[in-house]
Amino acid sequence: MGEDRTGRDRAEDDPDARWLAGALDAAFVLLLGGAVARYLTHDADGGARSGWVLALFLVFGLVYLVGRLRAPGPRLGERPTVRHLCWLALVIGVWLVLLVLEPSATWCTMPLLFTGLHRLPVRMAASLAAGLVVLVVVTEVRVSTGDFNPNLVIAPLALGAVATAVLVHSRRLTGRQRELIDELVRTRQELAVTERGAGVLAERERLSAEIHDILAQSLSSQRMLLQAAERRWHSAPDTAHAHVREAAAMADRGLAEVRRFVRDLAPLDLAEDSLVQALRALVEREAPPGPAVEFRLDAEPGAAVVPPGPGATALLRVTQQALANAREHAGARRAVVTLTCLADRTTVDIADDGRGFDVASAPARGARARRGHGIPGMRTRARRAGGVLTVDSAPGAGTVVTLSVPVAAGGAGGPVEGPSEGVVGGTP
Repeated sequence: MGEDRTGRDRAEDDPDARWLAGALDAAFVLLLGGAVARYLTHDADGGARSGWVLALFLVFGLVYLVGRLRAPGPRLGERPTVRHLCWLALVIGVWLVLLVLEPSATWCTMPLLFTGLHRLPVRMAASLAAGLVVLVVVTEVRVSTGDFNPNLVIAPLALGAVATAVLVHSRRLTGRQRELIDELVRTRQELAVTERGAGVLAERERLSAEIHDILAQSLSSQRMLLQAAERRWHSAPDTAHAHVREAAAMADRGLAEVRRFVRDLAPLDLAEDSLVQALRALVEREAPPGPAVEFRLDAEPGAAVVPPGPGATALLRVTQQALANAREHAGARRAVVTLTCLADRTTVDIADDGRGFDVASAPARGARARRGHGIPGMRTRARRAGGVLTVDSAPGAGTVVTLSVPVAAGGAGGPVEGPSEGVVGGTP
């Protein structure tokens, strides 16, 4: 399992941080080389002392560079390790000895100063910077000749103060940015969890609607057919047997729908036929004791019908739900399904002559469990397909359900199959 990397861990791999560390190391090597060159050209006498000083310069450089690899500094906001503090103390100790023997070693102060300010906690870094600056001032005053020069004191103090202020301010800004990044990461993770939860709820709602449309309506129709067959079993056996065969056919079709739904494919009608053919087949399957259903197609010349996809599925399922409502709840004797195909939109109207209802008092989403999904479920389908659903009804005046879906909701629409106008009637 991979290690979880936080914003602080990622900061160690920041190219800018690596560039700054490389610049500090390069500056140390250059300044150390300059101090050695000055010693050789001005102060070396060729004796044993010169050899010891050069060896001490070499030890100083090796301790610094090896420690940078073997005793890395702490991450921002963390306390330094004992190894790092021991290395820093050793480097400063060697530097102090060099400072006593060779004042030109003061040039190596800047890399030490920046290294401490860059890695150590703010209070410890400020104390170290103050100590280094004081040592530089004492050394400069000790080796100066002639009249006292105030710049020997003022310049190191000013340079140390500016360097300390700039680096401390930069570290604080970096810390704030890292806190913002960590907060952003946490917020993004929380948002991802929320979106996953919303996706789960939406998927549950979709599955609930699909199961209702596939199983509940099919079972309801089968029950009505079997009840009608039971009533006529002795008085009209041929009719009863026809009802039983129709119920068995519905059961077979429902089983095929369920299997296709499990494979998460389109509705069976749309997988086999176009939307026009699917609606015709749906109307033709409506049989007594339900209402007589007619199908009408009205298409402009050159109009395209929504192809199989979210839009076509919504049109088919809303029609199926509206006819089920007319059959089970409205007591309708007749219903008309009209598919209108325009250049940019496809619309289906389902009108029945049932008892109607007050649209304003229709069950809300929270109360829909008593009668299935109904109108709220149709509105959800319309919204997902990018369409518009309207319901026009009044007590005693029947109901008209209209769903309009843009052709783009299903992709590039195909031409309308069949005549531009036509009527297909259900079994009276």
